[in-house]
Amino acid sequence: MVDKRNIILAVTGASGAVYARRILQGLNQPDLRTYLIVSPAGRRLLHEELGLETPDAVRLLGEPVRGEIVSLPANDVGACIASGSFQTHGMVLAPCSSNKLAQIAHGLGDNLITRAAQVVLKERRPLVLLHREMPLGLIELRNMVQLTEAGAVVCPASPGFYMNPRSIDDLVTMVCGRVLDLLRIAHPWKIRWNGAGSPENRASAATAPQAEDPKS
Repeated sequence: MVDKRNIILAVTGASGAVYARRILQGLNQPDLRTYLIVSPAGRRLLHEELGLETPDAVRLLGEPVRGEIVSLPANDVGACIASGSFQTHGMVLAPCSSNKLAQIAHGLGDNLITRAAQVVLKERRPLVLLHREMPLGLIELRNMVQLTEAGAVVCPASPGFYMNPRSIDDLVTMVCGRVLDLLRIAHPWKIRWNGAGSPENRASAATAPQAEDPKS
């Protein structure tokens, strides 16, 4: 029997609780086990933006549980995911605050979020930082460069508009779909650009009526 893939989702204090919820929903798959960590500032974020009194995983998910969610305290540096010997398949901070960005960039590991991130980096596993701050200062930019050089993927919460979004949820889904792509996790969300050469465009071209040759 093949065990589930283990993914770490950390929620920090930057505004953007909807990103945490949507990514958790995307990870809610039978073959995935999600380790959820919420920082103290993340707890306040979930309260202020989603009305959650506690960072309860089921309430944050907002839908029936199909996969497995394991909630871990942010101060438990002895949890399984704090060790490189424990197999995980990637980690995402969503949203990622500039504070956590700086801590990870400078190798700090005094809480479970930063410790797990350091483990993911040293084990050469995917680390995605969904940063949601603007504008960017020089310190943040330098931290982003340092993290990129260390192997992390800095993924600003910057949605595209080529899908003609009609709601905030469409924009959130676009960003979160790109995050799951970076973690190599399949999802059903329609976020693909169907430009020249895409399978969808080739199929449309094959069934479209052909223009008559003016010379015939």
